Amino acid sequence: MTLKFNGIQTVRVRRSRLISGMVVGCFIALSGCEQKITETSVNTSSAAISSSVASETAAAPSACDGTVPQGDLVPVRIEAANTTRTEPGLFEGPVWINDSLYFSDFVFTNGFSSRIQKLNADGTVTTAIDDSGSNGLAVDNNGQLVAGTHKYKSISRYNPVTGERASVAEQFNGNVFNSPNDIAIAADGTIYFTDPAFQRDAAPGGQEKTGVYRVATDGTITLVDDTISNPNGIALSPAEDVLYVNGGGEQGVLRAYSIVNGVPQAGKDLVTGISIPDGMAVDCLGNIYLTEHLARQLRVFTPSGEQIAQAVFDANLTNAAFGGAEGKTLYLTGAGSLWKIELNISGSAY
Repeated sequence: MTLKFNGIQTVRVRRSRLISGMVVGCFIALSGCEQKITETSVNTSSAAISSSVASETAAAPSACDGTVPQGDLVPVRIEAANTTRTEPGLFEGPVWINDSLYFSDFVFTNGFSSRIQKLNADGTVTTAIDDSGSNGLAVDNNGQLVAGTHKYKSISRYNPVTGERASVAEQFNGNVFNSPNDIAIAADGTIYFTDPAFQRDAAPGGQEKTGVYRVATDGTITLVDDTISNPNGIALSPAEDVLYVNGGGEQGVLRAYSIVNGVPQAGKDLVTGISIPDGMAVDCLGNIYLTEHLARQLRVFTPSGEQIAQAVFDANLTNAAFGGAEGKTLYLTGAGSLWKIELNISGSAY
């Protein structure tokens, strides 16, 4: 399969599905959060995550070109997407499909009632799926939306046209999940997702601990890690040989898991001292675009954990995804708001 990159049809970077207009590299809202942000410094791991992980993301696919962002980036609010709700809530889980951006829109009351909105090519916003109960979104090889659905405490699959829902992963060790949040999907269809407890009250039941999970192509669910408090954003490196997960609250971390024969190995902290990390995106060179929720900022890290760029916003942030005609527009979701940053490099569609 091919994608358009700088107006030329080229082989895609990561996934084998067609997502028009971009090369894909390889994302929780903290509802009611009243934690005070403390000043923390970003410290890269002393071992720089070891060469075993850093080197795996250093080599860029030949189809990837562009300019790596540096310094202060300038976000632009998409006014047409400002929330029309009268009660507080969050936009979440942006994903680019064909020529449109889909994102979840949920409130903090009534079981975190959620719908999936669509930013159309003409700049208008319409409701694609009502009452989706969703947070993070991704797209599978068949163009279907895969959602972390706190309403069902599961991973769900939606037809973006008809809204028809099917269940993907419902339970682990006999119990439903807490509130599945963010999702990453490998080219072979393997699904990775985070399961914090932020919307745990949306429905009865849950897991004893918050965790990161892997859903194999045969439906088998395994636990990747349960040592991060409220894991949040999740993403894959362009070569799909490293899984990235963040979480941990005010003293949060960005953790990297080397993937061997399709199985994540023990995680190593790539960046520490992150203030309430949220969703992430990855560009085709492997740089990581990480949102900090209450700090209202985006920070960009190299695969070795060095910060190279940043941006400040006027509302709480939740997630990021690449899209646009050439896949070089970074879209960001937040508190009833949507922004974009024009870049010179393409990246993951969710």
